Amino acid sequence: MIIIEKMTLSDYELIKDCLTEEFDEFWKPSILKSELENELSRYIVAKDGGEIVGFAGVIILPDDAEITNIVTKKTMRKKGIGKLLLAKLIEITKQENKDEISLEVNEINEPAISLYSSFGFEIVGRRKKYYNRLNDAIIMTKKLV
Repeated sequence: MIIIEKMTLSDYELIKDCLTEEFDEFWKPSILKSELENELSRYIVAKDGGEIVGFAGVIILPDDAEITNIVTKKTMRKKGIGKLLLAKLIEITKQENKDEISLEVNEINEPAISLYSSFGFEIVGRRKKYYNRLNDAIIMTKKLV
């Protein structure tokens, strides 16, 4: 059974050395740690029997919130973990009394775009060649009121 809870520095210590191999090459561990320590950020983990199988974060800004990442362990993908994490980030954002939540996603990440769309996110913009100077970032937003 998957449990979603607040991410701690202890959780970070458990995954920092395997981020690239087991999750994805998205950020250096030091960047994740600084995000986790940022007072505006809210990070959560998905655990299966105590094992961290995913994590996600949102930054709470003055007017809205922005999802920084949703990451699932490579061996645990397509099991609904991303949906659980996204639902919790939306819940956290509502608890912070924000009217809107947004994110950026690589235009070639069709599973993620499909997931966000299924939660009511709409495409509102594009950043040309944002990812590796090759792929566009799709900007998506969801109204929470």
